[in-house]
Amino acid sequence: MTLLDTVVMRGLDRQGVLSSEDKALLLDLELNPRRMSADEVLWQEGADVDLFCVVKEGWALSYRYRENGSRLILKVYLPGDIIGMRDFGFSRRLAGVAMINDGMICPFSTRQFLELLGRPVLAVGIMATAVRQQALLTERLVYLSRHTAFEQLAHFLYELYLRLKRIGAVEDNAFFMPLSQEQIGDALGLSPVHVSRTFSMLRDESLVIRDRQHVKLPDPEAVAQLVEFNDSYLEESLPSAFRMALPDGA
Repeated sequence: MTLLDTVVMRGLDRQGVLSSEDKALLLDLELNPRRMSADEVLWQEGADVDLFCVVKEGWALSYRYRENGSRLILKVYLPGDIIGMRDFGFSRRLAGVAMINDGMICPFSTRQFLELLGRPVLAVGIMATAVRQQALLTERLVYLSRHTAFEQLAHFLYELYLRLKRIGAVEDNAFFMPLSQEQIGDALGLSPVHVSRTFSMLRDESLVIRDRQHVKLPDPEAVAQLVEFNDSYLEESLPSAFRMALPDGA
């Protein structure tokens, strides 16, 4: 997947505001693809901030280690996501990043990132993408503080379902999910045993069917109603005020 295929940029292109120069800059970010292996670390927390990445294939995650040595997963990155924007403006990485499964990333420099920000339409797209990434983390923190493990896992899976659906990675309400029970637990603050037990509960309620790395939601709307899912933080369109202010592409 190219950055042009992502939700925000695709929306800007549909609105006719991405110029040929804008598109060329986006495609330039993917000129040096790098194959990555499962669990391979892109960078550690505290490392110098010297590049950013587009996920072209595979999944990745960002993480922090607690004082007791346990890991907290902050964000799951899917194809088309940009990694490293949270570090912009800092000299050291705020979190580590590693691949979840085999894949491909496209690293690009700070200079290239600044070139994007120098284009008004792309700056809006990048800012919108960064805000949406932060909204994902905020929503999870709020949800984790108020709901049971059953509801937390259902919410997490439904959010993945929507994110994957918007990039065309869902078929017949089913999707590939390379996350282990331990990784899901690190994202939700649950033990792997608790995650396994909760998957069984969701299966018994006919809400989720999991077969190794494949997940199906037989009735996605039932899951959405269970967790009272509000997808406003996943909204892909820009506010009308922004759309009206953007110049037409050429």
